[in-house]
Amino acid sequence: MRRRELLKYLSMLPAGGLITPYVDVNQLLWTGKQRAGRELFKELGVRTFINAAGTYTAMTGSLMRPEVLEAINYSAQDFCMLDELQDKVGEKIAELVHAESAVVTAGCFSAMTLGLAGILTGIDEEKATQLPHLQGTNMKSEVICQKGHEIVYTHALKNTGCNIVMVETREELEQAINERTALMFFLNVQADRGQIMHKEWVAIAKKHGVPTMIDIAADVPPVSNLWKFHEMGFDLVCVSGGKAIRGPQSAGLLMGKKNFVQAARLHMPPRGFNIGRGMKVNKEEVLGMYVALEKFVHLDHQREWELQKQQVDLIAMAAKTVDGVTTEIKTPPLGNVTPTLHIHWNPEKVKISGKELQQRLRAGNPSIEIGGAEDKSLVLTAWMLKPGQEKVVAKRLREELSTVV
Repeated sequence: MRRRELLKYLSMLPAGGLITPYVDVNQLLWTGKQRAGRELFKELGVRTFINAAGTYTAMTGSLMRPEVLEAINYSAQDFCMLDELQDKVGEKIAELVHAESAVVTAGCFSAMTLGLAGILTGIDEEKATQLPHLQGTNMKSEVICQKGHEIVYTHALKNTGCNIVMVETREELEQAINERTALMFFLNVQADRGQIMHKEWVAIAKKHGVPTMIDIAADVPPVSNLWKFHEMGFDLVCVSGGKAIRGPQSAGLLMGKKNFVQAARLHMPPRGFNIGRGMKVNKEEVLGMYVALEKFVHLDHQREWELQKQQVDLIAMAAKTVDGVTTEIKTPPLGNVTPTLHIHWNPEKVKISGKELQQRLRAGNPSIEIGGAEDKSLVLTAWMLKPGQEKVVAKRLREELSTVV
């Protein structure tokens, strides 16, 4: 689309409404039907928005696919035994991700706590009742983590009562391993911030007989990450359910060695003598997570990528019609792996700051959230956009970038 044609196209778009989508709606496999019934957000006065930011928890993660909603509604109409459902669903999920065992948890953070709790206690119920009070027991009490992998989520591991031991070099790691070491923890999204990479981390752990856990919370796509780390040798893998997989936002997965997953379940509801009683997932979330994962694994991921890239390209073209604006599309290598648009501008020509532009998009109608902004730049993605919303984002961005102060 040439610049003149794009300008004409954008000028025809309504400020708040959507017209025929730029992308083929039928190819966006997660698209749902128009909802009916009460407008509860409006009744409550809750702001909704176009999500050009990503799968942030504060923004309620992602949107579930129709099949997931159907599974949730279906399961809400009958009773079943929770443990039996987790058994059956866990078997199916383990097959999908090429793991020995799996269980649906209350998010990735929960999976981390439960996984470590299982490692500490095994299937000893008396030990399970003692957590997080490790002093005076014969349970191990230390988790080793690289300093570059500390981004506050290690608190999930501290919930068990364990201390975190930080290391940087291989030599420090070898020295840190002792009879109290319960786990060696790896954060995939920060892999490039540490000196020891995945395979070496696993090899050292195996040499010393120490279990390993990896957090890949937001690190699919690529879909192969769901089994890559099992094959690499990690004992436990933790992932969020409500991000790219588009399951319930309050769900996640703990996957890996059967003995550790079974032990982790000792700390889960319906049992109430443990630290995980509050980490409840009911039948609706369990089945919703299963169907979401099943759908995600079998998606045409290349097609999804192409559609997201097409949406981002349209927004980039619209932004570049403004004199002084440049754009760049990057793909994060480790987490949130999706076409990500970076927009920069010359402050001599574009008389608005990034933070002010972000606020104007948020305050507009419709409201738009982006991934972040600096003095003369902003970041956004398309993977959480509904079909056609890329045109609204493109139009509003161009309007605000053209603002004369």
